[in-house]
Amino acid sequence: MSMLKGVPPELSPELLATLAEMGHGDEIAIVDGNYPAHSSGPPVIRADGLGAPELVAAVLRLMPLDTFSDVNVWYMDNGEEVKPAVWKEFDAVMAASGEAARVRAIDRFEYYDRAQDAYAVVATSETKLYACILLRKGVIFPD
Repeated sequence: MSMLKGVPPELSPELLATLAEMGHGDEIAIVDGNYPAHSSGPPVIRADGLGAPELVAAVLRLMPLDTFSDVNVWYMDNGEEVKPAVWKEFDAVMAASGEAARVRAIDRFEYYDRAQDAYAVVATSETKLYACILLRKGVIFPD
């Protein structure tokens, strides 16, 4: 937990530093407890005890989504007709954030490939299946 005003308590100092280091177009993967985070390649930040939707909400309080690309958010697809229930939670988080989320579903193996190039992987304790999401960072505009 950060000892700063206005910083969501879900964001660890390590995650805060990572978000600050990321530049426009960098991507961060926020993954569920089943995801092979430590063998995926990028640095791993542990977010034990947190669920994926709540962590995404906290991240989006500080990090804008990229507005220059056609897609700025990717959900891991289960390949079935009935989509993962956690997607509704992600959709609600996106709507509440005020960010212009442009979501695309990608299959599990495409997600794995894309996450290998992410700036970092944040491993949550999320137990819902297919609760993996990628966010592309946007530009910070001065007020």
